[in-house]
Amino acid sequence: MTRFQRRRVLVQGSFFILFVVAPIFDLLRFDLTQGHLIVFGQPWTLGLDDDLAGRIDTQQMALNILLRVIVPVLVLAATVLGVAWRWGRLYCGWLCPHFSVVETINQLVRKASGKQSIWDKKPGPPWHPDGTPAPTDARYWVLAVPLALAFAFLWAVALLSYLLPPAEVYGNLFELTPTRNQALFVGVATMVLFIEFTLARHLFCRYGCAVGMFQSLAWM
Repeated sequence: MTRFQRRRVLVQGSFFILFVVAPIFDLLRFDLTQGHLIVFGQPWTLGLDDDLAGRIDTQQMALNILLRVIVPVLVLAATVLGVAWRWGRLYCGWLCPHFSVVETINQLVRKASGKQSIWDKKPGPPWHPDGTPAPTDARYWVLAVPLALAFAFLWAVALLSYLLPPAEVYGNLFELTPTRNQALFVGVATMVLFIEFTLARHLFCRYGCAVGMFQSLAWM
């Protein structure tokens, strides 16, 4: 592995960890119990309650929408398109927590079968791009399948923590006392993500990822 590749793996791993812990530290999440975003520990609201109670006027409400919805969306969109136009799919290759999982599973599937995906008709070449041998060993399936399931479960729990208080989510899981809705969400999300990670991970990146498709606008 070259120095560049090691740096990329380090960045990918760091952003995957950030994706998991961001709601834990209130860096970014949408709290359904409070009905608003939390950004860097601060509530990010439009002031609807104040507007309904008459504590702010229409002009202040319009200003809140402009500064807390329209401007952030435009800045984010411009940043994504600008980065994509200048450096290509930097987000996909370096930052995306989904693609880092895809590449990890790809490596194990290739070691197990010689293919990047079970849908590939033929195995790839028996060597790496640098010319070193790339042997296959079916025993890697013993790692690939459980790891895909573990990533699916971790993703499901992380997604739930973006919607509900993380202390409640993780506390209930550690005590094995999740609510019915929490257990249903984690169970269904884990199953769907496991199927996606094992059977359709490339298809999602190509056809289902909103960020990936939005970046394509940079070259239109």
